[in-house]
Amino acid sequence: ATEYHLGLLKAKLAKYRAQLLEPSKSPAAKGEGFDVMKSGDARVALIGFPSVGKSTFLSLMTSTASEAASYEFTTLTCIPGVIEYKGANIQLLDLPGIIEGAAQGKGRGRQVIAVARTADVVIMMLDATKGEVQRALLEKELESVGIRLNKSKPNIYFKPKKGGGISFNSTVTLTQCSEKLVQLILHEYKIFNAEVLFREDCSPDEFIDVIVGNRVYMPCLYVYNKIDQISMEEVDRLARRPHSVVISCGMKLNLDYLLEKLWEYLALTCIYTKKRGLVYKVMSFNYLNFYLSVLQCHRIHRSLASQFKYALVWGTSTKYSPQRVGLTHMMEHEDVIQIVKK
Repeated sequence: ATEYHLGLLKAKLAKYRAQLLEPSKSPAAKGEGFDVMKSGDARVALIGFPSVGKSTFLSLMTSTASEAASYEFTTLTCIPGVIEYKGANIQLLDLPGIIEGAAQGKGRGRQVIAVARTADVVIMMLDATKGEVQRALLEKELESVGIRLNKSKPNIYFKPKKGGGISFNSTVTLTQCSEKLVQLILHEYKIFNAEVLFREDCSPDEFIDVIVGNRVYMPCLYVYNKIDQISMEEVDRLARRPHSVVISCGMKLNLDYLLEKLWEYLALTCIYTKKRGLVYKVMSFNYLNFYLSVLQCHRIHRSLASQFKYALVWGTSTKYSPQRVGLTHMMEHEDVIQIVKK
């Protein structure tokens, strides 16, 4: 009974929290947002409290100069920069520092989080002298607005229906959810007819995320700056934490390793296009860490997919080189492709 009661309370809390966080219906003032156009091959958002070194990091990694000072809230708008690494153009966004209560709109927190939702990877910049407290607060703020860091989408099939009641099935043994609890959560959201299939052992919170449907799952790198101000033992402890990198922007320490980790988390696939003996490099972002399909040739030019006849591919994705392939062929890293049009 306690388990069902807790599950029901979680559903009610998620529902009421979403209602509280909904923006007001009144028209917003012009020029309130500060999102910038997405460009390059991937987008990385810098999130952190004020004065943790985000602007200094942007100035070091890109050719863009972002104002940095010893006082808080130096950056008041979104400043974009471009990192050129291994032939890819990675857009880096220096966002204003957010504070506790950002999800409720404090310190322009809603605008910052809205931009962060459009990123491919989040870099959470933390002060190494107080990183644990900052990390917990930032994770709480992002969690409350539906951003799930370093988590995969729950493997649950959910489809509302017009009739027939609730159909519940699972392919695994469930230890955290039961059919009764699922029905109670669905009833809380006024859903009385639906198809539910659990393909993994998920918690009530994960099932609520599937029902709501507006959650964003993205990788996150926790970057601890100012390691020159703490002991070597503390640096070693922070560096061993999962998804964590330790750096010092002031002394330019470990920045190369951070770039390598960022490249790994972005999971970019490099494809070369070949035409009449020339080779052009094209970077394409691979959201699910699967290989790139030839079908995405519209990234080279929007008319290619409609005029596509066949392609010749050299590389590890083929049985022999060159191999003639169609639109459904899956490319691998550093393959070379030659597209033949109709």
